[in-house]
Amino acid sequence: MRRGERIAIGSIGVGMVVLAMKGAAWWLTGSAALFSDALETTVNVAAGVISLWALRLASTPADANHPYGHDKAEFFAAVIEGVLIVVAALLIFDHAWEVWRQPHVLQSPFQGIGLNAVATLLNAGWAALLFRVGRRLSSPALMADGHHLLADVVTSCGVTAGVALVVLTGFLPLDPLLAAATGVYVLFAGMRVISSSVGGLMDAAPPASVIARIRALVAESAEGALEAHDLRIRYAGRLTFLEFHLVVPGTMTVADSHAICDRIEATLKAEMNNLEITIHVEPEAKAKQHGVLVL
Repeated sequence: MRRGERIAIGSIGVGMVVLAMKGAAWWLTGSAALFSDALETTVNVAAGVISLWALRLASTPADANHPYGHDKAEFFAAVIEGVLIVVAALLIFDHAWEVWRQPHVLQSPFQGIGLNAVATLLNAGWAALLFRVGRRLSSPALMADGHHLLADVVTSCGVTAGVALVVLTGFLPLDPLLAAATGVYVLFAGMRVISSSVGGLMDAAPPASVIARIRALVAESAEGALEAHDLRIRYAGRLTFLEFHLVVPGTMTVADSHAICDRIEATLKAEMNNLEITIHVEPEAKAKQHGVLVL
């Protein structure tokens, strides 16, 4: 079992523990704000299950129907998680409206606040782990899961402080207002996850700084060639696909041009992990000499 899958299973376990604690906090107090916090955690548990499915599918080797592999499954998972977050936000708005219309005094508030605070600390520690492993493995699914937990931590801090303020002031309308504010934050978090994941499904290019570094590495390692042009890069989960045309002297042998390609690939892969490279070699008559990387 790969490390990413083990982390995803851990996320499910941690999420269920946190959900039980936050659910108990809501049950004890009847707070709309704590309900919104517990509902967001429900989405995190579902997101953990989806992430595990995506990571297992993404690790499946390429086959006849998917010659480029299954890595984009992680982007699909992240989109589904984003949609679930948006649905959670809508449910939070509905519950906040009901409590606004029929406010009630909070029961056992300090026990509920204490449970919520402990659950928040647990989430914060696990979110930090998800970000660290997600960056190391270049995993969109784990990164999306980490963003969910981070959003949960931020809202939980605000909710805990707000519920304490409701108890201290006795101002009951503050409880559904806090729930609605949490819903707004959750809604925007879900939209961000969907937006970033759709970019991956649409073969979005990496940041300009990454492209510039790749062009520089090609220029430094392609001694003997004349030019590289039509350089294209796209992300697909943990993999990055790079392709370009390499112009060499027309009299160069196949063996010599292949040696240049091997040197370029070795240089690029020494600095970038999970890079798939395709180089099309062309004679000098194909040089464009405009807006391209001249070596």
